[in-house]
Amino acid sequence: MKAYDCIVIGGGHAGIEAALAASRMGCETLMVTFSFDTIGQMSCNPAIGGVGKGQLVKEIDALGGEMGVAADRTGIQFRQLNASKGQAVRSSRCQSDRKFYKLYMQNVVRSQERVSVLEDKVSEIVVKNGAVVGIRTEGGHEFTTKTVVVTTGTFLKGRIHVGKTITSGGRIGEPASTRLPDNLKNLGFEILFFKTGTPPRLDGRTIDFSVTEPQYSDDPPIPFSFRTHGIPKEQKLLPCHITHTTEKTHEIIRANFHLSPMYSGQIQATGVRYCPSIEDKVKKFTDKKSHHVFLEPEGIDSHEYYPNGISTGLPADVQEQMVHSIPGLEHAVLTRAGYSIEHGVIPPTELTPFLETKRIKGLFHAGQINGTTGYEEAAAQGIIAGINAALNVKNKEPFILGRNEAYIGVLIDDLTTKGTDEPYRMFTSRVEYRLIIREDNADKRLVKYGYEFGLLNQTDYEKVVKKYEMIEKELEHLRTTRIYPGSPLEEELKRVNSSPLRQPILLSDLLKRPEVSYKMIAPYDGHLKDFPQEVIDQVEYEIKYEGFINKQFKDVERFKHIEKIKIPADINYDNIPGISREIREKLKKFTPISLGQAHRISGVTPAAISILMVYLKKLSFERRNRENISSV
Repeated sequence: MKAYDCIVIGGGHAGIEAALAASRMGCETLMVTFSFDTIGQMSCNPAIGGVGKGQLVKEIDALGGEMGVAADRTGIQFRQLNASKGQAVRSSRCQSDRKFYKLYMQNVVRSQERVSVLEDKVSEIVVKNGAVVGIRTEGGHEFTTKTVVVTTGTFLKGRIHVGKTITSGGRIGEPASTRLPDNLKNLGFEILFFKTGTPPRLDGRTIDFSVTEPQYSDDPPIPFSFRTHGIPKEQKLLPCHITHTTEKTHEIIRANFHLSPMYSGQIQATGVRYCPSIEDKVKKFTDKKSHHVFLEPEGIDSHEYYPNGISTGLPADVQEQMVHSIPGLEHAVLTRAGYSIEHGVIPPTELTPFLETKRIKGLFHAGQINGTTGYEEAAAQGIIAGINAALNVKNKEPFILGRNEAYIGVLIDDLTTKGTDEPYRMFTSRVEYRLIIREDNADKRLVKYGYEFGLLNQTDYEKVVKKYEMIEKELEHLRTTRIYPGSPLEEELKRVNSSPLRQPILLSDLLKRPEVSYKMIAPYDGHLKDFPQEVIDQVEYEIKYEGFINKQFKDVERFKHIEKIKIPADINYDNIPGISREIREKLKKFTPISLGQAHRISGVTPAAISILMVYLKKLSFERRNRENISSV
């Protein structure tokens, strides 16, 4: 019976990041997956990033994860979303080559030291005295381990629906995990069911692109990873195309609502509100005459297209009618039908903020098992679970990211503090401090952790340090250098309808004018600077939004003190007077580890937090007294 430090169940986006993180931190790691050939599979859209999701990818990258590098190496279209808006809401997205992305990730896993892969199904997580000690597989293998990370995606009792046809499976053509969920249930975990889905795939050779609107890649494309020096010109980039549903499309769908698994009562699980099926869109948005459909290529060597926007579980023949009613798709051939899938989820309130289960020591959950949707959310949880599994093995303190430090911190805090009653997707709107935890400064915020854990090498770390030394030096220069009336810059100011200089002004104050840019000032500053665009962008942003950024830092400081007040694991909430029964029960259920986390539990009032704070101070005082007496 071979022993491992960490066993990762699953080879999807969460499983890959968990296994790589744990092994790179020195742990002997085993990944158990149904097939090596499906490691890194993009089950739905072959795209990485998006609104709120691009930030997660940049943060995974800054921690030393692999997703950003893989996206850069295999991207076939790159776009920065919300580019006309401020840095706080800009998000990167790329269309990846489905085949090459999977092969890239498989090669990384194959070549990673201290990672072994077993093709098998885990049937049981072995627990003794409330802690993980091993696993058993359906193939008859047994392994001992110190930690287990469960990343089962949609495979936990997965059921696929196409019209009235139901098949057991975690992905089309692949079996579901049926014995492991029974084992988890026996260990005391509640299993809920969520629903997601995918659209049909189309043969691009049968699409009439002449009636669609092309959407080209950004030029030059901006990489995800700070370790990528630029997307090479020889890397082929393809356009996406936009079309739309029609009233005829909606008539076809309305006439077949009774055959939709979601509306026939066949599926009881909760669906994805922010990425609804086309049936949901037609049902809930009756005033809409059409909905966008994005025709996205699946790869350089593939003829398949992904029609993003028409996810469906309708019967295959109805899907064909629906597709043929869309401009440009009148003669499109469906290479495979779309489907709905319901899968098991364990309430994420079962987890600590470092993704270890409260119920069983050494057991971590990451990805869709926690109720999230999306590759990026899964990978973000995977790297945190892998890091904390390794820290657990080394008997070190767990790693927790705060809401003020990262989108990943918001994601995990939302899940573990509030839970979720629907598939959770990350958005910029969920983030209170988005002015200071932006996509463009993810490296500044998080590389120190990636380097400390051994996930980033010294060269990559020092590259980021030097970049921010350059930025700070230039910010200091702008904040201490004045420009005087009569400067040649006056002509430039006149050209952009900016007020003339009537007295000496700091360059930083001049740059705060909306119509003035850094590149406009630089030639008249006395020492022309040739900085990379990413440096210029950050300098400009830090100056223009300085007041708002400082306000957010003050907000962070205001709440930081309650984040630091820890709640003892053995606290007895029944002994605290003045708290209502409802709030007492919520505190018992969620078992927050800090006053800050307790404050974010829905329904826990500020008055209750004040009472709890006083009680914790009293408890701390009494414990110190007892320790002093015992030492005497």
